[in-house]
Amino acid sequence: MIKVFIAGGTGWAGSALSKGVFNNANMQLVGALSRRHKGENLAEVLNIDSEAIPIYDNIETALKETDFDVLVEYTKPDVAKKNIVSALKHGKKVVIGTSGLTEADYETIAHEASKNDTSVLAVGNFAITVVLLQKFSEMAAKYIPNFEIIDYTHEDKIDAPSGTARELAYRLSKVQKPNKFVTEDELIGEKSSRGASLNEVQVHSVRLPGHVISIESIFGLKDEKLSVRHDSGASAEPYVKGGLLAIEKVGTFKGLKRGLDSVMDL
Repeated sequence: MIKVFIAGGTGWAGSALSKGVFNNANMQLVGALSRRHKGENLAEVLNIDSEAIPIYDNIETALKETDFDVLVEYTKPDVAKKNIVSALKHGKKVVIGTSGLTEADYETIAHEASKNDTSVLAVGNFAITVVLLQKFSEMAAKYIPNFEIIDYTHEDKIDAPSGTARELAYRLSKVQKPNKFVTEDELIGEKSSRGASLNEVQVHSVRLPGHVISIESIFGLKDEKLSVRHDSGASAEPYVKGGLLAIEKVGTFKGLKRGLDSVMDL
């Protein structure tokens, strides 16, 4: 039985995963982090038939008062790193679903995981279709050295680019760095219109009403192009299956792994 604590367990994606954990025969939902619902009963908040499940507003108190094996981090980037590092220092395993963490953040997280002999599985997006997009994009990047990324989400998402886009840029850069046809010094006009350079990959973020979460990798060769795109709907259900898989697999290794496919047979 894996004891699971979910930081952000009452949010849009976190609440769906909380219910998924509760309904999983091999897991026990033992607590959650939520500033809005501090001190309340998670079972009542989520309307699930369970004994009381405590909700805390800070990770330090949760670590003192609740025994758990895996922290699922599903909050916001401004508090996520603190939650993760605190859990690792207590020897907990961590699954990261929060977007917006930087490469420098991951370096610190990797160091803490190794130092405390525990494990972290960082997943930019738990949807199985996104895992496939990442793999297909890596395959394309081996043969097409010209590519960029566009991420689309709703208008009130505060982090840009998304965690999915950041992870995809990181992964593609490990295959090869894309060609630069015009350097930044040669650009005329608004240089920022070319997007952000992450690991030397150009990433563009669209934030508009009508979008939920989408990610697209675009490849180009002379007289031909390829687009690999994922679009999600309004439900958080696509992320539950991958989240449960990540919780099951995070204890099978030590250190930091990135991407759900790193623990899948793909």
